[in-house]
Amino acid sequence: MSHDTPATDPTPAALAAAIDHTLLKADATAAQVRALCAEAVEHGFHAVCVNPVWVDLASRELSGKPPKVCTVAGFPLGAAAPAIKAAEAADAIARGADEIDMVMQIGALKGCEHDYVREDIRRVAEACRQHGALCKVIIEAALLEEAEIATACQLAVEAGADFVKTSTGFGPGGATVEAVALMARAVAKAGLGVKAAGGIRTADDARRMLAAGATRLGTSAGVAIVGGGAAKG
Repeated sequence: MSHDTPATDPTPAALAAAIDHTLLKADATAAQVRALCAEAVEHGFHAVCVNPVWVDLASRELSGKPPKVCTVAGFPLGAAAPAIKAAEAADAIARGADEIDMVMQIGALKGCEHDYVREDIRRVAEACRQHGALCKVIIEAALLEEAEIATACQLAVEAGADFVKTSTGFGPGGATVEAVALMARAVAKAGLGVKAAGGIRTADDARRMLAAGATRLGTSAGVAIVGGGAAKG
């Protein structure tokens, strides 16, 4: 599967095409999701990323339009049982999701329970593959040591994922250039994509992540990024 690699010095249009326009706040409303979808269409973002409850609405809003619908599974802690994550992914895909960002079982990774982590990812990846959806694995890099980041990426490769992703945005830190570069090296041979998410608020932030090896960006500041300014708030 191809994961488009952005240009070295991306234009605003190329930046937009790498962005998953994100709204994962607990207090998000239907009106805000509709606005998110409209912005994704207007600016040429790759996808919107919303919580599972909003997949139906986003799918309707984007029907026949280029942006994809992305949602999350096991979010934000990664602590749901593998069967629940897989069922959550399958349900979301049936309701119109094109991409699933799952959170791996972080404690199992840190406890060196590698077989568990691999199976946890594999079940979601298989649910995605059966229905033509992409599977991205959130490793919450801010909670991991460098060796653990590399191991998490390798397990994602072995489990059949399509992407590895830095962060939920709800953890102790977001994407860093160092983590993105490490992840990109870890999955390069297997051809997985790398999604940087968390704390990306300006065009300069976005360009740094892409230069480090990210092929997708998760951000709620997409409009500000493609406009060249900083996000408010």
